[in-house]
Amino acid sequence: MMYKCLSRTLLATLAACLIGFSSLGHAQAIEEEPSALAMTGDAVLVRPLLLATTVVGTAVWIVSLPFSLLGGNAGEAGEVLVKGPAEATFVRCLGCTTSGRKQEMVTE
Repeated sequence: MMYKCLSRTLLATLAACLIGFSSLGHAQAIEEEPSALAMTGDAVLVRPLLLATTVVGTAVWIVSLPFSLLGGNAGEAGEVLVKGPAEATFVRCLGCTTSGRKQEMVTE
């Protein structure tokens, strides 16, 4: 019984993340030069916390979805509770402070 509930929650989280990531393709390019300490802290501490925030935010969004649909702000709730934390978790260079893709160096 518990596994069934857990698998449904994970499936709903995955679906919400996929919906949130569908519009992340046009993320802004960033130009930051993070240090090794910033990259290590980001990988060890910040990313796991942001992933947990994304999962909890997705669960809260799913639970509150009937109410936000009635209130007309389901999209705004999804942006704040799911898309924002997901962007900070997955669309940000390691050690960078701004969400977006790291611009590739072009050498001539």
